[in-house]
Amino acid sequence: MDFSKEQAIPPQQQGQQADIVEKMHASDTFQAKSVFHDAKMRLLDISEWGTISDGMSASFQLTDQFGNMKNGLPEVGDHIRINIPGPGSSAGKGYDWVRIELVKEGTDTKSEFAAIKVRPSADPQKREGTAHFFDRSATSSFMIVREGCVITAEIHGRNEEPNTETKKLPDKVRNLVVGTAATIGLAKIQWQKLAKGLLNFKTTSS
Repeated sequence: MDFSKEQAIPPQQQGQQADIVEKMHASDTFQAKSVFHDAKMRLLDISEWGTISDGMSASFQLTDQFGNMKNGLPEVGDHIRINIPGPGSSAGKGYDWVRIELVKEGTDTKSEFAAIKVRPSADPQKREGTAHFFDRSATSSFMIVREGCVITAEIHGRNEEPNTETKKLPDKVRNLVVGTAATIGLAKIQWQKLAKGLLNFKTTSS
C-alpha cells in the first residue's frame, strides 16, 4: 500500500501531542471489509461527527474553501467549522475553524485506509488571523485503517499549543483557557468519543 502513517501525521516538535486509537476485531475478512467501509463513510461524513459520537459536546460542519455549507465528500482546501461549548472565537464569528490539508484513501491485498488531516485556519469568510484555540503549528489527523481482520479508528494531534498570537485580548484569554484544557486531556476525551463513534461503538456520556 502506497501510504504510511507518517504521511498523515506530522512530526512532533513543540507543545503537546495526543494519540487516540480504538480497535475492532472482525470475525473474518468479509466482515472486516464491511466494518471498514462503514467506518470510512462515517469518517468522510464530517458534518455528522457530533451525531454519531455519544456524549460529544462539539458539533462539526463541512464547508467549501469560502466557508459555504457543503454536502458531500471533503476535499483538500475545504474547511470544517467547529462549535464547542462556551465562549466562541470572535475571529471565527463564534466558531473554531480548520482547513483540510489531506484527504487520502488506499488499499492493497490485506490492508485499507482512509485519512484526513486538518490544521487551524482563519474563518474563510473573514480571513483575519487564526480562528482556533490552537495555533497554526497544530494538526489533527483522523484515520480508519484495516489490517487483516483488525479495524482501527485513530486520531492523532501534533504540536498543540494555545493560540495566543491573536490581536484581540478576549480571544487570547479564551484560547489560552480552552487550548490549555485541551492539551491536559479534555480534548482526548472528546476525540475518544469520536473514534468510538466512527467504529459504531456505543458509549456513554461522561
